[in-house]
Amino acid sequence: MKAGNVMPLTQVFVSISDPRSTRHNRHDLAELLTVAVCAVLSGVDDFVDIELWAEAKIDWLRSFMKLEHGVPSHDTIGRVFGMIAPDEFEAAFRRWVGMVVPVLAEDTVVAIDGKSSRRSGNKGKTQASPLHMVSAFAAGMGVVLGQTATAEKSNEITAIPELLATLALEGCVVTIDAMGTQTKIARTIRERGAHYVLCVKDNHPKLLDSILLARLGVKEVLKPASTHETTTPGHGRIEVRRCWAFDAVDRLYQGGEWKDLASFAVVERVRTVGDRTSTERAYYISSLPADAERIARAVRSHWEVENRLHWCLDVQFNDDQSRVRSGHAANNLAIVRHIVMNLLRLDTTRKASIKSKRMLAATVDHYRAELLGVMT
Repeated sequence: MKAGNVMPLTQVFVSISDPRSTRHNRHDLAELLTVAVCAVLSGVDDFVDIELWAEAKIDWLRSFMKLEHGVPSHDTIGRVFGMIAPDEFEAAFRRWVGMVVPVLAEDTVVAIDGKSSRRSGNKGKTQASPLHMVSAFAAGMGVVLGQTATAEKSNEITAIPELLATLALEGCVVTIDAMGTQTKIARTIRERGAHYVLCVKDNHPKLLDSILLARLGVKEVLKPASTHETTTPGHGRIEVRRCWAFDAVDRLYQGGEWKDLASFAVVERVRTVGDRTSTERAYYISSLPADAERIARAVRSHWEVENRLHWCLDVQFNDDQSRVRSGHAANNLAIVRHIVMNLLRLDTTRKASIKSKRMLAATVDHYRAELLGVMT
């Protein structure tokens, strides 16, 4: 991604309703949100430091914004973040993603998974339990396509269909862990024009048992329609991954309830470290044909949401340490982190880690402007 390919965020944020009274509105909402994104892009993680960073960079900020009344205080920033409707902020985020990533390539793996911001809960207050955000992550690209917070006293099963309904998934392969293996979710994925690869564990005991019985067979072992194997040495270990894909879905328990179910698969991971070897097996159902290589790629790609999103949020953005709790502030700040993550991942001008790119954005005005698509 190069400069000029990104719509300025001040234009993206104008669609968000300002929740403040017009009599007490000194700072433009779009400018306030843009200041927050610029600061987080530069390595800042909380509202106090957003104010400090913006005060230090006010001349640079005024090269593309008015900031008529100067930099808002950290109290103002926090209060506004707590008041903004998360669904409007999320809608603006999706529109922005749709502009920078207009079309996903065929067979792109979109991993759906949730993450809790552990210190965002505050019993007895508005945000009683920690914020739990379900995200859609485009593996390979490393880009967040959308996110939604689970409602209080709810879980991912209700949040996932809501998130899927907002995404353009035509031709993609959606992967979800065992909690999301639900007939309604499978149907929603197919209605969005995508395929699914869903993990089956003990939350569907009869379905899991039928996979095991179908594979073993009654009179003879069922032969797979295709197989795939890879071996990965490195970091003092050797990992062998095997996938067996089967098309005998008529043998599965209530297989007809799963929209367009076409195959099931067994994935085996054998890890050898020194003289110790461990073996894990996982089981999946899919609307894809019994193509072991394709299913194995989707299964392995799913873990990018843990390694390239959740891990980065915790380690690089201190998400688990954030104590932002008032109103919708934790939710909205999480969306800002996703915006910054996307900006850094979409940048192809430099080969560097997220940490290194944030360091560059903090110190090099031209690079920061390039990432944001602004002319200074």
